[in-house]
Amino acid sequence: MKCPFCNQENTRVIDSRPVPDNNSIRRRRQCDECGKRFTTYEKNETIPLTVIKKDQSREQYERRKIQDGITRACYKRPVPVEKIESVMDEIETEVFNREEKEIPSSLIGEIVMDKLKDLDAVAYVRFASVYREFKDVDTFMDELKKIMK
Repeated sequence: MKCPFCNQENTRVIDSRPVPDNNSIRRRRQCDECGKRFTTYEKNETIPLTVIKKDQSREQYERRKIQDGITRACYKRPVPVEKIESVMDEIETEVFNREEKEIPSSLIGEIVMDKLKDLDAVAYVRFASVYREFKDVDTFMDELKKIMK
């Protein structure tokens, strides 16, 4: 592992521990050359996943896209970054546990909405309004009534 500070390849692991999601390992490393410490995360390699979009086009799965959507939905909400990361890990676990090579974006969207409903009601409504493309106030109100029950 190269040191991010001096680019030397001689680094050693000082501490290793599993991350709460149980899908990765956090390692504290120290550079033998400059002595600085840094953290790395190791994740299990997963099967390549293709997302089938609404227009039937296909693209590689990207965690960042889901994370960006959740982050926008949680903008100015009292949701800690750690919670967002935790929800992202739960979503990925659910998606990859299906062990399919292709998955519809609609299914991913439903999983995200299900997780957001438990995380923050406002974030859920924000995400749903974009995802479900609410055309008018009535559609929006119907969705609000569902979560108020």
